[in-house]
Amino acid sequence: MKLKQLSVFLENKPGRLRELCALLAENQINIITLSLADTEQFGILRLIVKDYDKAKTLLESNGFVAKLTEVIAVELDDQPGGLSEILSIEEASGISVEYMYAFVIKSGEKAVLLFRFDDMDKAVAALQQANLPILDSVELYQRAEG
Repeated sequence: MKLKQLSVFLENKPGRLRELCALLAENQINIITLSLADTEQFGILRLIVKDYDKAKTLLESNGFVAKLTEVIAVELDDQPGGLSEILSIEEASGISVEYMYAFVIKSGEKAVLLFRFDDMDKAVAALQQANLPILDSVELYQRAEG
């Protein structure tokens, strides 16, 4: 139920993000979705890719600092109130969101929200109890590729 996410620390300088993206492209690694947060000196790029072990090894061998973490992908109808529903479920279970990001499935009818919670196992249990669809890596990649 949990997915592997690649977190990469980037120097905040022109061209560094493009270098990373070009390196992945040259090695046929497709980015499913990403999130970028930055400060004055560095950024954290969070990526979902199909072959995360290959991507991590490739990035590290080219001077990037990369780490694997777990996230949860929840699929819901792309309409108002979906995020609020998930947050209510987790709040009722005493779980906090550390960060999240989202993307829309190519059909435009579904959205996928990716979460990092402070208690991942408890978060999965709460979402399952609420009958919300949690995507595993195979389901996520299939939906993303259309």
